[in-house]
Amino acid sequence: MDFRSDTVTRPSDAMRQAMANAPVGDDVYGDDPSINDLEQWAAERHGFEAALFCSSGTQANLLALLCHCERGDEYLCGQQAHNYRFEGGGAAVLGSIQPQPVENDPDGTIPFSKLEAAIKPDDLHFARTRLLSLENTINGKVLPLSYLAEARAFVDQHNLALHLDGARVYNAAAALDVDITEIVKYFDSFTICLSKGLGAPVGSLLLGDQALIQKAIRWRKMLGGGMRQAGILAAAAKIAIQENATRLREDHENARYLAAQLNTVPGFSTKPEFVETNILFAKVDSHINQTALAETLKNQGILISTGHPMRLVTHLDVSRDDIDDFISALKAAL
Repeated sequence: MDFRSDTVTRPSDAMRQAMANAPVGDDVYGDDPSINDLEQWAAERHGFEAALFCSSGTQANLLALLCHCERGDEYLCGQQAHNYRFEGGGAAVLGSIQPQPVENDPDGTIPFSKLEAAIKPDDLHFARTRLLSLENTINGKVLPLSYLAEARAFVDQHNLALHLDGARVYNAAAALDVDITEIVKYFDSFTICLSKGLGAPVGSLLLGDQALIQKAIRWRKMLGGGMRQAGILAAAAKIAIQENATRLREDHENARYLAAQLNTVPGFSTKPEFVETNILFAKVDSHINQTALAETLKNQGILISTGHPMRLVTHLDVSRDDIDDFISALKAAL
């Protein structure tokens, strides 16, 4: 049982079979049929001109930033944005691109008044503001469609591009009960992580217009992301989107159930009504030694993260019975 993240999902038997039988070629030459099929299908499915298979979400986001911005440019993002906080400062280190983080509101949105104030004047003293990057979901929160429409109008007004870190964008679509195209249609580019809730073993997709993807291919090669017989991974990735996107609501229901059950554990408190997707946060009383607790549970085959608050994540490898067993083990360990 692993509640640390949805990155720990394992490929299904159908994925493993597809990987074993995938027709492959050399993707650097552009002749891996499984990669080409995935990229063409993904672009058409999401209403974009082109798509690019990447080794990870971090790589896909970095490619987007490198394609939208040049040296000395900057991108606006949330203070909590993954591509600002948790991706090694890649845009700054490798692209000489300055991040300009702006504090997120509790619902994950970024106020447009604060974003507007962060846009730099056209002056040689300042980095050139080129891009607004949003994340959906962000810390499990779903950005409303109305906010995305406002974001599109905002970037158009200020002559910026709009990128979506869509690592869990399919979770957002499931929570909103809309087709994913209703979310991504507002963006110039976006990413999908295939190895989180969708359950593929490796990979992410970057989608955009033909010019952006052609530029991204070159950057990907420079970053060591040009792969050879990568169709083995593409075969699993396509199944992940086609088969697992529709079952994400189950993960969301399980997260709300987990939140409710945690409220029966002494020293834990959550608000199930605030759980929108598969990520929840629990307050843990200070007298509880989380490090010792995590070690005790680990010895029973249960993995959790520690923190204030504690983050727990449901996914396709966590069932309702697993949650019941976890709650029982948690109570016994305290």
